[in-house]
Amino acid sequence: MMAAGQVGADPWPHYGGHLDGRRYVSSTILTPENTQDLKQAWVFRTGDVANGGDEYFGRTSSFKATPILIDGKLVFSSGFNRVYAINPVTGKELWRFDPGVNFARRYSEMFTSRGVAGWVDRQADRNSICASRIFLGTLDARLIAIDARSGKKCSAFGEQGAIDLSKGIRNFRRGEYSLTSPPTIVKGLVIVGSSIGDNGGAQMESGTVRAFDARTGELRWAFDPIPRDPDSPGWSTWKGKSALQTGAANVWGVMAADPGRDLVFLPTTSPSPDFYGGERLGDNAYANSIVALRASTGEFVWAYQLVRHDLWDYDLAAQPMLVDIDRAGESVPALLQATKMGFVFVLDRRTGKPLNSVEERPVPASAVPGEIAAKAQKFPMLKLHAFSDELPPIWQHSPEHVEACRNMLEGVRFEGIYTPPSLAGTLLYPGNPGGVNWGSMAAHERRGLAFVVVNRLPTVVKVIPRRQFRKQSNDGVFNGVEAQFTSQSGTPYGMARFELFNRANTLPCLEGPWATLVAI
Repeated sequence: MMAAGQVGADPWPHYGGHLDGRRYVSSTILTPENTQDLKQAWVFRTGDVANGGDEYFGRTSSFKATPILIDGKLVFSSGFNRVYAINPVTGKELWRFDPGVNFARRYSEMFTSRGVAGWVDRQADRNSICASRIFLGTLDARLIAIDARSGKKCSAFGEQGAIDLSKGIRNFRRGEYSLTSPPTIVKGLVIVGSSIGDNGGAQMESGTVRAFDARTGELRWAFDPIPRDPDSPGWSTWKGKSALQTGAANVWGVMAADPGRDLVFLPTTSPSPDFYGGERLGDNAYANSIVALRASTGEFVWAYQLVRHDLWDYDLAAQPMLVDIDRAGESVPALLQATKMGFVFVLDRRTGKPLNSVEERPVPASAVPGEIAAKAQKFPMLKLHAFSDELPPIWQHSPEHVEACRNMLEGVRFEGIYTPPSLAGTLLYPGNPGGVNWGSMAAHERRGLAFVVVNRLPTVVKVIPRRQFRKQSNDGVFNGVEAQFTSQSGTPYGMARFELFNRANTLPCLEGPWATLVAI
């Protein structure tokens, strides 16, 4: 293992390494030639591998965090929102912080925390309390400031070290609105998005992005990706007044920032609910978009929508990656956005204009009464896997496996990645888990290469008429079924979704590879 102290000029102060999200370290200590000599240096166990003793939840926590390196400490969070600071050389625990999340309550994103953010107050005495701070977002919708030296709350921030993020959020419901990704800190502002439960209904919580003063916790600005004002530029992309009632279009992934240009880049998600858009007809700006804001003020600069009228849960889950690329001998500041569909969009981060060609292609129409799918979608030239409008072949593992999977796919609709959900069932491939999910991309700056893991985890989605959904729910039809069922309240349809695995042997139905590492 390479000790963090050996990294030298390449600390890791932010999720993704730096605000550009490149995940790159220039150190030459670790090379392809010596990786075979790596040995385990230490192991640290959080102990957060169960559900806190309450059997109600029936599952254990996960570990999804990327540690940061700040003030010589490796700092990360667990699925219980507990924060740990350890010595990066020895693995010895230096302190831990428990925010006291109440796990007797159920949260839509149970046991998920992808990390923390660090900030050094250059105006403070370096030895003073909270001169270096750790910021944690919690499942119960709090933003907490922690002293990086002691692990204690910074009492001057917010109310005794914390901010209640439920305040100012329309349609807030406890447990459905959380923070699962670390904040982004730019020029002394802590910028936070939110994670909002999928498919609960049409009128979910607003996906407002907010910036707080890193010293005091004072709210400095707020931006709702869904235009609520008829004078807003994106209002015309929503039919009638549907923008006033629709929720989400939030930022649950990690943002990127260009401090030199005073820009922060928001990867937004689908509007609510994911799989039926009859109550929100239109292209639905600025959902499923990269939105550039003035980091210091929250002023709108530009937006580029990647998916129109999302019906597939094609959130922009990956962190945008900021690089400089050569165009006709000129260095152009670019933004690379990998997507669940398996595309990479390349934009000029100053203007939002595509730097590579993007085709407008017609896509399948919806046959669901009340739904009107977008007539065309954007297809960039950078594709991370082969695309086809034909159903992928079933894995020939065994005759029994083929028969079971064929039965699961009987009557299922598939005409490419933008096939709308249907009453009989629609295959989502490579699937709404990705493609590329929150794992994001990495760059090798000297070689001019970007690397990304592309998943193929297909799912089948169907919409169920309200009366039928209610009857099946009351009759217990959904009990014990390995699928997700949600009501999508405020719409004429419920929703069912299941992963395309053979339940008898737990093997994937479609041929592999099920994940690939791609360099571009």
